[in-house]
Amino acid sequence: MPKALRLTGNPDADKLLSKDPFALLTGLLLDQQFPMEHAFAGPQKIADRMAGFSITKIADADVEEFVELCVQPPAIHRYGGSMARRVHALAQYVLEHYDGKADKIWKSGKPDGKEVLKRVKALPGYGDQKARIFVALLGKQLGVTPEGWREAAGAYGEDGSRRSIADVTSPETLAEVRAFKKAAKAAAK
Repeated sequence: MPKALRLTGNPDADKLLSKDPFALLTGLLLDQQFPMEHAFAGPQKIADRMAGFSITKIADADVEEFVELCVQPPAIHRYGGSMARRVHALAQYVLEHYDGKADKIWKSGKPDGKEVLKRVKALPGYGDQKARIFVALLGKQLGVTPEGWREAAGAYGEDGSRRSIADVTSPETLAEVRAFKKAAKAAAK
């Protein structure tokens, strides 16, 4: 993952997200009912508490011990216990299905956008919307642009949009995404 992401405002957290595909998957997993930049800082909190961020360490950890590690203040999420269990399940899944190499999800067998979306949707804790956001994040910020990726990402893949974390590259774009989400929520009422 060659590009430097700027999702959290924390250089160490952003560096981890930029170099570790599983950290990026974990960040998006945590991105629900919690501020985006705090969700994506979750992998760094785990790394700080486990002496490094390791999919193998997470997957092999006793789930209750991992939960305890994730809920200690500051917790990785406002629902630290349930989200820790999801991170643990995600680590086990990626270890079992992709030999612990998360980037195989979008690289193995040169999949098209539709296939990448299907693989991401199969991950524990990922539904359709979260999977589309992840495909958009890969395409817009990391240069992972298999054929049909924009179509697979749906509206999140639109060039110039400010809908999700896939569009956050600075504090200004974070504010624009927040404004879009606030307006969308108000319109839905």
